[in-house]
Amino acid sequence: MSQEIKKVVLAFSGGLDTSVILKWLQQTYGCEVVTFTADLGQGEELEPARAKAELLGVKQIFIEDLREEFVRDYVMPMMRANALYEGQYLLGTSIARPLIAKKQIEIARLVGADAVSHGATGKGNDQVRFELGYYALAPDIKIIAPWREWDLTSREALIGFAEAHQIPVAKDKRGESPFSTDANMLHTSSEGKVLEDPWEEVPDYVYSRTVNPEDAPNTPQYITVDFERGDAVAVDGVGLSPANLLMKLNDLGRAHGIGRLDLVENRFVGMKSRGMYETPGGTIYAAAHRGIESITLDRGAAHLKDELMPRYAELVYNGFWFAPEREMLQAAIDYSQEKVTGTVRLKLYKGSVNVVGRKSPHSLYSSRIVTFEDDAGAYDQRDAKGFIKLNALRLRLLGQRDRS
Repeated sequence: MSQEIKKVVLAFSGGLDTSVILKWLQQTYGCEVVTFTADLGQGEELEPARAKAELLGVKQIFIEDLREEFVRDYVMPMMRANALYEGQYLLGTSIARPLIAKKQIEIARLVGADAVSHGATGKGNDQVRFELGYYALAPDIKIIAPWREWDLTSREALIGFAEAHQIPVAKDKRGESPFSTDANMLHTSSEGKVLEDPWEEVPDYVYSRTVNPEDAPNTPQYITVDFERGDAVAVDGVGLSPANLLMKLNDLGRAHGIGRLDLVENRFVGMKSRGMYETPGGTIYAAAHRGIESITLDRGAAHLKDELMPRYAELVYNGFWFAPEREMLQAAIDYSQEKVTGTVRLKLYKGSVNVVGRKSPHSLYSSRIVTFEDDAGAYDQRDAKGFIKLNALRLRLLGQRDRS
């Protein structure tokens, strides 16, 4: 093995799993390990990851702040599509994986590595997402997925390995974790252990990014979100960068208990899983985007987008971000956003976000035509008779046939 793999780039968090993986790679493959830690706004101090890597003898350590790139180039394009997997999930974990994979491949080329490695298990979706990204960007890259190779099949085994190789294990990591989490700027996901019974309600202590809606303020808060060509650019009239805008919406969502989701979903690998997602800012963003589209998109374009959306969401969920079909859909979606500019007013209250106003210089809404009052000839109601009779023609023919 040592002759096949000389240098590997590991997606490294500094936690128990990836610390054990780092040492295991060094031992099993006799190779040099380069670590890459991405700052995607997960809210954790990243310097401990550097210190852990140094302790384990890593010479080349990469820690990159990807927050703006993450929101600008991944989250916002996905939001233009109104993407929801299985009608509910805002794809917070899924959308982060292609960016991590892209950066790993860039680093592998920079340092001359011949392999990349990740800490995803053999039961989940992330192994697929990472590896489809790797192969799309570097078709000949070697991939090492330790969870599919080693015999460390339990948390106790991981801790035992760590202790045997002088890898520090935090006290709070020694006990059996009640659930596992993954976080980035868009969301936090929790699954496993106490969440595995889909009949049992999610315990309140699992939530970390939102207040309990029952404890949220008793007075609603009204905000505005400005859009330009399908992307949010300002909150309450204050222009913000993509990452700062999402952070602002996250703060608002947290305070009002917005964005909690208890979901049983279908994993790409074939099993059902139950998870809890918190997406406070993303939930507000999605509602606002729908709101501005409602007055700026033509009916045909809007309905076609809704038909394309499940396919787009499935591609993101399954890891096909770099696939040509996702890029084709993105081109169509982005074209639809040329006139999606304006302002949406939203009401935030005890776990809910509702659009209560919208305006745009490109609005297709005409109060002159739609009014119930005198429209001064803007719409001739007599035209509706022929419209209805033509649309009813096939139904009448069917009815006549079936009565005979």
